[in-house]
Amino acid sequence: MAEIVLNVEVRERTGTGGARAARLANKVPGVLYGGPRGPVAIAVDENAFRKALYTGKLLGHLVTLKHGDETQPVIAKDVQFHPVNDRPVHFDLFRVEEGQTIKISVPIHFKNQDISPGMKRGGALNMAFHEVELQVPAGHIPEDIVIDLAKMDIGANVHIGDLNLPSDAKPTAAKDVVVVSIVASRAAVSGDGGSDEASAEA
Repeated sequence: MAEIVLNVEVRERTGTGGARAARLANKVPGVLYGGPRGPVAIAVDENAFRKALYTGKLLGHLVTLKHGDETQPVIAKDVQFHPVNDRPVHFDLFRVEEGQTIKISVPIHFKNQDISPGMKRGGALNMAFHEVELQVPAGHIPEDIVIDLAKMDIGANVHIGDLNLPSDAKPTAAKDVVVVSIVASRAAVSGDGGSDEASAEA
């Protein structure tokens, strides 16, 4: 089961007024969706919510919602922040079963940029997507999708079908869709891409 437990309370007041009242009480308002029960207005202590958020394992992961003696596996799909102070102001949770297959977007990260032939020659990383949508069991959502740039030169592409995914995860996009490529930058075209300065700029 999930590592993170969110102790929630049901909000009696809904709408803008109820959300504002929750924030004044140092709680983060949210809504629980999915399943036969329909949407339920909830709230979580702000300090506890921040602690869960900063683990990096809240958004897009299976977590446990606890209300009294009841527990329910859920997916946190969205958190909204205040534009000035970055305080979490609202969140959305979706009811799921641990083995249920869901669609969810997983972030893309890169490694070995420093030894990529294309990057060392001044090439630029051209990202078509920052996330890839997967169909995956709710309990097996990967933390991220890592793309290795170690052997990528200018003109090289990585397609959906090239991604290293868990055996039970399937991308929703076609296998020939380009995720990322290394393209020639001005530095590479001018022949200055081999310098340390050009590599740093890339």
